[in-house]
Amino acid sequence: MNKKSLTLLLVLVFLGLVIAFNSQGKSDLQEDPKAKFSKILKSAGELIENDHFSPRKIDDNFSKEVLKQVLKNLDDEKTFFLQSDVKALSKYNNSIDEEIHGQDLQSFFAINDIYLKRVKEVSELYLPILAKPFDFSYDEKVMLDPDKRDYPVNEKDRAELWRKRLKYAVLTKYVEFRDERDSSKNKKDFIFKADSTLEREARDKVRKQMDRYFSTKKSRETQEENFSVFMNAITGLMDPHTNYFPPVDLRAFNESMSGRFYGIGAQLKEDDGKIIISSLVSGGPAWKSGELKENDEIIAVGQGNAESVDVTGYAVSDAVKLIRGSEKGTEVRLTVKRIDGSIKIIRIIRDEVNLEETFAKSAIINGKHKVGYIYLPEFYADFERPNGARCAVDVAKEIEKLKAEKVEGIVFDLRGNGGGSLYDVIQMAGLFISTGPICQVKGKYDKPTILPDKDSKIQYDGPLIVMVDGTSASASEIFSAAIQDYKRGVIIGASSTYGKGTVQKNIPLGQGLNIFSNDDPEMGVVKLTLQKFYRINGGATQLRGVTPDIVLPDRFDYLKFREKDNPAALQWDEIPRATYEPVRTDNYFDKVIANTNSEVKESAIFSSIKSSVNWLDQYNDREYSLNINKYKSEQKQLKETFNLLDSLVKLKAPLTLMNLNADTAKVNSTEDKREKNKQWLKARSNDVYIDESIKVMDRLILQNNTSSAKAKL
Repeated sequence: MNKKSLTLLLVLVFLGLVIAFNSQGKSDLQEDPKAKFSKILKSAGELIENDHFSPRKIDDNFSKEVLKQVLKNLDDEKTFFLQSDVKALSKYNNSIDEEIHGQDLQSFFAINDIYLKRVKEVSELYLPILAKPFDFSYDEKVMLDPDKRDYPVNEKDRAELWRKRLKYAVLTKYVEFRDERDSSKNKKDFIFKADSTLEREARDKVRKQMDRYFSTKKSRETQEENFSVFMNAITGLMDPHTNYFPPVDLRAFNESMSGRFYGIGAQLKEDDGKIIISSLVSGGPAWKSGELKENDEIIAVGQGNAESVDVTGYAVSDAVKLIRGSEKGTEVRLTVKRIDGSIKIIRIIRDEVNLEETFAKSAIINGKHKVGYIYLPEFYADFERPNGARCAVDVAKEIEKLKAEKVEGIVFDLRGNGGGSLYDVIQMAGLFISTGPICQVKGKYDKPTILPDKDSKIQYDGPLIVMVDGTSASASEIFSAAIQDYKRGVIIGASSTYGKGTVQKNIPLGQGLNIFSNDDPEMGVVKLTLQKFYRINGGATQLRGVTPDIVLPDRFDYLKFREKDNPAALQWDEIPRATYEPVRTDNYFDKVIANTNSEVKESAIFSSIKSSVNWLDQYNDREYSLNINKYKSEQKQLKETFNLLDSLVKLKAPLTLMNLNADTAKVNSTEDKREKNKQWLKARSNDVYIDESIKVMDRLILQNNTSSAKAKL
């Protein structure tokens, strides 16, 4: 055998050994969950500790927080674990970090075993409790907020907690049934039911919900699923946007990012056995109806006039099957429970989610001055097709149409815009300024990279207002920050934007473990935070978001959903200021901003919104009465507050909105488009926040006209 042949043979033998070793390893992982979980944990730990933008040290302190977070993630309401469980598991306070670094994985299995045991015990509690009538005349209270109480002391204490929680659930249904009975007395075929009958039916209703709830927990909370909870407690302590996705969840995540939504255009989430509306797809059937709201709880789903199916306790995937249906144009009937406790039946006709409805759209607002209004629900970009929709291109077209209408100012609405294409943000900001930096991005070890607008053309140089709220995030924050830093326009809205100033990338686990390995599909991925965004003035958009020049009280501030409300969020910091020249170097906006902020503080409407929001914030922190009279009194006050808010944010004298001449033919081309357009205009004509923006715009236009007149003199 010659030297060349011998070398080839040795390589082939080596490769064979490597392949055999890798194959054996994967086989072992498939058969041994402990080996598989240990490998995932170690691989993810190395990744987040070494490559995260700002990694926390994985030590005993980190370990202690992980244990606390795992227990919270598994038992968010503190209704399963006992204080003795927490004490027994505290022995892992100083060892989870060592397990992440490669020691034998024990903590997860101990936690999981106790958790499943406690769930089984609790699943046997509710039937005896619900078997007996409740006395709602007795004066007692229940604390539903887990942050305001500890885990139950013992099994007796836990049983009492569940008794009160179940009693509250039955009381809610019982009052609902009584209200329905009283409001139906004059209807044909009315059948009177005694209070005792309604109380029994309420208990039966709650029993069915609990049956589904525990059935769902039993089928879904597998060892694999609970390990994902364990992993996300670890990754989530690095920052809220670093997540672990096992293969199944990764596929679901990719589908949601691709824009495939449900038949009514809503995204759902599961919360303690409840199906909750997490968001509405702009332009979808639910969004167009104007009735379904974020945070509504879906109680039941009916097909047309058929009997509704109670979905409390359903898995989200099962509820989606009922809601999506099979045919366009069919009716789905949703029974929802609002945040204020009121029950509403909403009928929605299933339809395809028309992507055109999510694109940039504009209108004319006629008042003291002719003002252009542009609505952008997201920074969209179709990367799949060369000529696909791009928001920067579309906004440029809308500006040209508004200029043809000779508008005197433009209001740019980014409320509810959660972000999107970074490239389009840069291009879009460039429509309003000449060349210059738009934002900065920085990796862990990198120097800041400046992302500039290189096109010297200015598409629009007139008065500009940008509207934002607490859900304006990421790309929306980059855009509004650039407009603010350049002193190009006035930012108006809630106390701050969302505060998401980080950049993530999906990184497969197992990548690079040895030179011959491929990504292990059984390992999943970590969506890892690698960079942060910074304004051109050097401050991060992270955590603080963008503070508007003019702050308007927001009706949803009490919900505490921003980045700053998450203890694990990365902190605000700053880097050197980029080199740029503001569009204006004088105090051009200062007087308008100061006067408007003073008027907002004195405004009866905005003062009432603020006081109502403060009341709701305090209401969420209280105990709830289990006495029917006190409960009804509390619910009455809650509903009155929500009704007041609804009336405050709607104008008594609507604004005059109309379509652009260039859009008239398009919006009236079909009856469906005509109706969609009518609803779109109506929603904005009644908006108190748009009204306030127009008032500010009137002042800017007046000031701009005065300045122009002086310049001519």
